[in-house]
Amino acid sequence: MTKKELKEFLDQKAALYNNTDFISTDPIQIPHQFSLKEDIEITSFLTASIAWGNRKSIITNAKNLMLLLDESPYDFIMNHEDSDLYKMQSFVHRTFNGLDLITFIKGLKHIYSNHAGLEGIFNKYQEKDSLQFAIHKLKEHIFEIEHLPRTQKHVSDPLKNSAAKRINMFLRWMIRPNNTGVDFGIWQDISTSKLSMPLDVHTGNIGRKLGLLTRKQNDAKALKELDLALRKFDPMDPVKYDFALFGLGAFEKF
Repeated sequence: MTKKELKEFLDQKAALYNNTDFISTDPIQIPHQFSLKEDIEITSFLTASIAWGNRKSIITNAKNLMLLLDESPYDFIMNHEDSDLYKMQSFVHRTFNGLDLITFIKGLKHIYSNHAGLEGIFNKYQEKDSLQFAIHKLKEHIFEIEHLPRTQKHVSDPLKNSAAKRINMFLRWMIRPNNTGVDFGIWQDISTSKLSMPLDVHTGNIGRKLGLLTRKQNDAKALKELDLALRKFDPMDPVKYDFALFGLGAFEKF
């Protein structure tokens, strides 16, 4: 395909999957249960944080997580007592366990109490054309509290060559406008042009098949390469192609 043909193909696929039918099969359905801004943010962050492995398992465990938070995540995080955290020890999703969850709850309370919340961190540390440094600062701030070293692995760091797939997906949910009813668009002070692809097995493999990506590892260097390629097709909203690449890989087995 020529570059023009490839852009037309990806635009078509992005439009095909970027609609509300996508929600029922995707972890984004969990934050769609909420209307309060802070509930959407926190639910999105926690759901994205466990978004690896089987998608049905991710959705099931994210629903269980909301039950543990009394289906009012912001209120729970800001007003919980230590005794309320005991029940969290039963939670597990792959290598993310109840002790990790307790650390995340305390870390999120710290962020909302001292750093103007999740949005505040990304507003403060966004760069001219990227949010990857802001992801690094998020990790730094969330672990300013006392924590188990093991929990740090559950927040990726682009400065350590991570593609930070789960946090980049979370940022897509927060920043891309709600034009099709899928993403939320509740953070309006950050341009969609700064978003990076949620680079995973599906988007990486399809990116390579389409000649958008040459690097074999799905790391920060590969993410930069893929971002640059997709920004040539749509510099203002490059991450809309997440729907295209993911759909081609997960649903069409392209």
